[in-house]
Amino acid sequence: MTPANDAPAKPPVIAIDGPGASGKTTVGLGLARRLDYRFIDTGVMYRAVTVLALEQDVGLDDGPELTRLVQGISITFGEQASPETPPKPFVDGRDFSTLVHEHKIDRAVSRVSAVAGVRTALVALQRRMAEQGGVVMVGRDIGTVVLPKADLKVFLEASAEVRARRRHRERSGSSSFDRVLADLQRRDRIDSQREISPLVPAADARRVDTGQRTVEQVIDTICKLLDAG
Repeated sequence: MTPANDAPAKPPVIAIDGPGASGKTTVGLGLARRLDYRFIDTGVMYRAVTVLALEQDVGLDDGPELTRLVQGISITFGEQASPETPPKPFVDGRDFSTLVHEHKIDRAVSRVSAVAGVRTALVALQRRMAEQGGVVMVGRDIGTVVLPKADLKVFLEASAEVRARRRHRERSGSSSFDRVLADLQRRDRIDSQREISPLVPAADARRVDTGQRTVEQVIDTICKLLDAG
């Protein structure tokens, strides 16, 4: 029998947090690709629950019903189709990859993600997903709540105006810049002021400003932080 202290080291777990459009998904995907790690976007999981809640006419402030909803479903991720494409989210086997990015979900997801029962159920699932290591997990409370013992915690940040320009480009102008900016600022307020798992950097998180850096420069910075231990 191999002694416990001779067991191979578990690959690192990297937690990346930050507000909307700070670059978490793009940077996380690129970092996972470079390291050959799994990529998990926890925000998509909250979005998937929001889609289902709207489809089933569950009140977005009805904590007990939302909790029952999330406890009765299965959320999984498919294989990554290409280096630039996030793994598709599936709810009970149904592809939610397009539905989770609809504008109505942008406006509703903060209310769903503020429900304690929803967060408890999804945090437990997210921790199971990271158990084997070799994971880049992105979200808004990864370093503080989901994976407080992550090997590296990174908090991405950029001004609201920079983030709104990014989101506006992503949508190809389908919403006005002012509306996108207002939505981001509203989401920032909700996420940072909520009682449960507010959006704040972990005490030991390394803060990286993405406003004036390219995606590759941000990934290089995170890799250096990982190498430095």
